[in-house]
Amino acid sequence: MLYPPPPPLEILRDRRNQLAAKFLHPVLLWSGQNLARNFPANTYPFRASSHFLYFAGLPLRSVVIHLQAGQLRLFMDEASPGAALWHGESPTREEVGACLGAEAAYPLADLPVWSADCATIALPDAHSRSQQAKLLQRPLPAADQAEGIDAGLTAAIVVLRLTHDEAAVVEMRRAIAVSIAAHRTGMAVTQQAPNEAAIRAAMEAVIVSQGMTTAYSSIVTVHGDVLHNDCYHHEVRPGDLLLADVGAEAATGWASDLTRTWPVAGKFSPTQRAIYDLVLAAHDACIAAMQPGVEYRDIHLLAAHVIAAGLVELGLLRGNPADLVDRDAHALFFPHGIGHLLGLDVHDMEDLGDRAGYASGRCRSDRFGLGYLRLDRPLQPGMVVTIEPGFYQVPAILQDPNRRQQYQDVVNWERLTDFADVRGIRIEDDVLVTEMGAEVLSKELPTAAEAIEAIVAGSDAA
Repeated sequence: MLYPPPPPLEILRDRRNQLAAKFLHPVLLWSGQNLARNFPANTYPFRASSHFLYFAGLPLRSVVIHLQAGQLRLFMDEASPGAALWHGESPTREEVGACLGAEAAYPLADLPVWSADCATIALPDAHSRSQQAKLLQRPLPAADQAEGIDAGLTAAIVVLRLTHDEAAVVEMRRAIAVSIAAHRTGMAVTQQAPNEAAIRAAMEAVIVSQGMTTAYSSIVTVHGDVLHNDCYHHEVRPGDLLLADVGAEAATGWASDLTRTWPVAGKFSPTQRAIYDLVLAAHDACIAAMQPGVEYRDIHLLAAHVIAAGLVELGLLRGNPADLVDRDAHALFFPHGIGHLLGLDVHDMEDLGDRAGYASGRCRSDRFGLGYLRLDRPLQPGMVVTIEPGFYQVPAILQDPNRRQQYQDVVNWERLTDFADVRGIRIEDDVLVTEMGAEVLSKELPTAAEAIEAIVAGSDAA
């Protein structure tokens, strides 16, 4: 029996037909293979290529599919006779082919050396990429450096994967629901947890119990000033804020990405509450402004303006908020972009570099306040994006002598010491762009400070 169950065949065939309408050349896509952790039999958990998953629907190991004119041919080896001892019975090539709606199924040895008019997307590991290059008889750079016919395939796939069909949204909703349960559990166990690791374990246990994995390395930390903190050894103490950026990935590969920040003691301090409410105001303003045709860059700048205005009101910045954003002063405390695409990858299609995130003719800014913007396109119905404003006191930024000199006239450094108990706050939701505006897919996970406090304190009715 295949697990997970594949999407309906009509969905897979529709995706293949859409690709055929946009790209006339034959396509070979590799699923990838297990990568050794330290010796061949001890491997990292397998994750199929997302581009393969989009058209094949199943996380198959060491499989190649050929796509042309909407039809799929499968190249796959049968499991060896001895494999059943260690891994149990495996479906046959014909069974897999039937699930994928393949026109034909062959062993990998039948995969011919292909002519130059066949396109692919390079896998990230060098071994797989060398195999691809050998079969295609040409050098194969990394996917974000794709050239010629491969660049054409990349462009076609970006167009397809920018917006999601209903089957994809259903899977993301499933992953998001599990992530919501994980965050509620993390909040509920915090006051009994000795350290970050215990909270992480409780959250990830919820995800694993539902047959899912994490979509990325979890961030569960009292050091919210480290944006992608992957250490979990710190004690959690009253007075700390716990920032948890944890998202489930469905067995089908579709991702979620949620962040909440909560007080370990169950109650925000006055300074923590002031900054939390400011970040939430930016979060809410961004979602309210989302609708088809709106530039995502403008959503980011809206967050920057809300944060700058709030920091002026709190006495941390001086000046006109619009002028402060023009000078990138807000980026001292909000250095990253407002979010990113979400889909089969948590940062969807970022293996293709900025080709997915940036519309044709656009490139990353070299400005301090815009350089980390991951998405610069107008919003379209069917897009799923994250909205994740934040406030951070990053020592590498705030103690940089050049930054302090540049912004000495607009930052009240003395007043900033009053907010020493706010290392980092981020609030992140997954949002579907609709024909009329936007739907927060993760709305069942509260964002209001009082609701967060109630869950941590154990007084939440849910």
